[in-house]
Amino acid sequence: MLKTKSIFRAAIAIIAAFSFASGQGAAEHRAPDAQLRQSLQKKLDEWHAAGKFPGATLGVVLANGESFGLAAGFSDAEAKTRMRPNDRMLAGSVGKTFAAAVALQLADEGKIDLDAKIEKYLGKETWFARLPNARDITIRQLMNHTSGLVRYEFKPEFVRDLLSGPDKDWKPIEQTAYVFDEKPPFEAGKGWEYSDTNYIVLGMIMEKVTGRAFYDLADERLIKRYKLAGTTPSYGPKIDGLIQGYAGEQNIFNVRNRMIEDGRLPFNPKFEWTGGGYVSTSEDLARWARLLYGGDVLKPAMKKEMLDGVAARLGPNARYGLGVIIRPTDAGMSYGHSGFFPGYLTDMMYFPEKDIAIAVQVNTSVGQTLGKPLSRLLAEMAEAIEGPRKIDTGRAETGRLEN
Repeated sequence: MLKTKSIFRAAIAIIAAFSFASGQGAAEHRAPDAQLRQSLQKKLDEWHAAGKFPGATLGVVLANGESFGLAAGFSDAEAKTRMRPNDRMLAGSVGKTFAAAVALQLADEGKIDLDAKIEKYLGKETWFARLPNARDITIRQLMNHTSGLVRYEFKPEFVRDLLSGPDKDWKPIEQTAYVFDEKPPFEAGKGWEYSDTNYIVLGMIMEKVTGRAFYDLADERLIKRYKLAGTTPSYGPKIDGLIQGYAGEQNIFNVRNRMIEDGRLPFNPKFEWTGGGYVSTSEDLARWARLLYGGDVLKPAMKKEMLDGVAARLGPNARYGLGVIIRPTDAGMSYGHSGFFPGYLTDMMYFPEKDIAIAVQVNTSVGQTLGKPLSRLLAEMAEAIEGPRKIDTGRAETGRLEN
């Protein structure tokens, strides 16, 4: 009996010692994460203090899958309301990544052919022949912006109609009509020009082949499946949880500086649709970037198609794949997208060599107030997480109007 008690006490001592050591190890493991958050918060605060913009949120996903959000500044500069990590902002063209992901899944399922002419899907539409380069464009060319379809969203006629009908429920064909009968800047496949029109046409094709609304497709396949709870379509001028945005006194849409008055935007953002069309949080977008580029959203063959980019005017050595900006940075190669919407700027990047993703949103669209491009901030944050990795190809910076 004494021998048994001695063995029992020894076993308890060993378990206690192991538990203590494990606890010490766990504490040591947690400490760097707390220190990392403090370090990134400090960098975010310093960047905000050096700039002249209201506020920002930063979302981070580490290689171990841990994600968190940070915030600096104000969500409402006049009311001095502090920005919170989960505050929601319009993500602009980052929404193209959801459209591209659905399209690539449909391609994998054989429902669309990336190299088929779009005439196969839309050729019977009465308006189809009025589309520039109509009979020569492929789906791939829509997705990498080599179709020759120009931007509809900055045309004076569109901006006039957008502002004169703030509650207008935009239909995709209505946006597309602003480029009908125009002379294209180049033949399909023989140039590059960023254009939301490409993704509006892509959206119409996806709805045609599935018989379902795009937002329902994206919700089922992506948003709900991957639990992006802070991400929703921008259906109308009243959006739940959308924080104040600042477009600047002089802006391309000629709207007021404070974008939200009486809970409403000055126009219906639904026009973005598959060209953008989402409100989100930085943490959601960082999680999405790692899922899309480093996860199982796409099968390997489709991921390869997505990352097969063409030269793009989005900064030195930048390339554009199928809904993805491929940018070399001082922190290594990055995959992601940037976004512009009056009052808001967004950028997200995944760094494959580090297996980390970072996203940033600011509630201003006045780029000059930021002090540095968002792409550079993300690269600096990536270096702070995993250390620098200098490369020879230089750093790409994305121009605001290309988003």
